[in-house]
Amino acid sequence: MSKLILTVDDSASMRMLLKTSLSAQGFRIESANDGVQGLERMQEVEPDLLITDINMPHMDGFELIEAVRALPRFRGTPILVLSTEFTDDKKARARGAGATGWITKPFDPVKLGSAIRKVCP
Repeated sequence: MSKLILTVDDSASMRMLLKTSLSAQGFRIESANDGVQGLERMQEVEPDLLITDINMPHMDGFELIEAVRALPRFRGTPILVLSTEFTDDKKARARGAGATGWITKPFDPVKLGSAIRKVCP
């Protein structure tokens, strides 16, 4: 069974780009347009992996990661941050919140697929 990935990004074009490139690599994709909807979708679809942006309205990526990690059934779910921001400060904050890894936008579909397979075998 292929892995189910939830992508959370406020950009519709980024959600579509992720869906297109990851579906082509055999992953099943669900998406949400902000952290609030992302947290709801996590509980509805129980994905194998979460990919989240950081800068989003309503609930940012850091808050989403913390909220997901607070739910016992998602403590071990890999979380990749996909963001244009890549300061050491932000990476440390994401790791502190519970993120598994960090990928910089714009992403390389092959490298993203490889990173997903590494954290979600």
